[in-house]
Amino acid sequence: MKIRNVNLSLDAPLVVISGPCVIENEAHALETAGQLKEMFDEVGVQLIYKSSYDKANRSSIDSYRGPGLEEGLRILQKVKETFDVPVFTDIHHPEEATAVAEVCDVLQIPAFLCRQTDLLVAAGNSGAVINIKKGQFMAPWDMEHAVKKILSTGNDQILLTDRGTSFGYNNLVSDMRAIPIMKKFGFPVCYDASHSVQLPGGMGAQSGGNREFIIPLAKAALAAGADLLYIESHPSPAEAKSDKHSVMPFEELKKFLQIAKPLYELLNGREVLC
Repeated sequence: MKIRNVNLSLDAPLVVISGPCVIENEAHALETAGQLKEMFDEVGVQLIYKSSYDKANRSSIDSYRGPGLEEGLRILQKVKETFDVPVFTDIHHPEEATAVAEVCDVLQIPAFLCRQTDLLVAAGNSGAVINIKKGQFMAPWDMEHAVKKILSTGNDQILLTDRGTSFGYNNLVSDMRAIPIMKKFGFPVCYDASHSVQLPGGMGAQSGGNREFIIPLAKAALAAGADLLYIESHPSPAEAKSDKHSVMPFEELKKFLQIAKPLYELLNGREVLC
């Protein structure tokens, strides 16, 4: 699969989706995208830049949601043009799909919305690559139905992402069997290591998180056969406007990429050059 200038294949460098959870403002988006592009180029990992224009699923009505559709797409377009990277964002309503696909290379279906037929069909009809997140409430084999909804539009550019499974209240666990199970559908499978360590609603009006588990879970996902990784990041997590407890600091992300790149190559039978 080709996503703009990113080649998703076993003989290409590792692909990682990264960026702040939500667009904070134009200057911040350009600064973070520039830092990530420089970091990824230095390490030799391919970047897909992700950030949301509207976090419609925040825990509290008082939480920051983002700049909105029009301003958010303008900022993502500027990131795309300035740094020549694919851009990736989520949609929550069918009527957003066409406009978002004019700017973004990948449209994401949020986990809680992965059964919403109208949303999936609208996304598929946009012609963009579609990333469907497995609902925290869903068995991995049930994702085949979501895949078929996209395929019904004639669009076969599909990614599937595991972001953990509900485990009682305010907790998630990762069942790595989900990765090989979903790969049987014939599409690349991504592992979202940052959202998988969330504690949903674990801090009352906001989600908590156990950031220290991002790296071990991401390594395990690569070993289980993940084709790419998804790790939201922020230069100063304590100041992040969304998911501050589960985004990865840039300095830790770089160290992880330096480990993940040769691990991915080794697992895919390639000579590792360190």
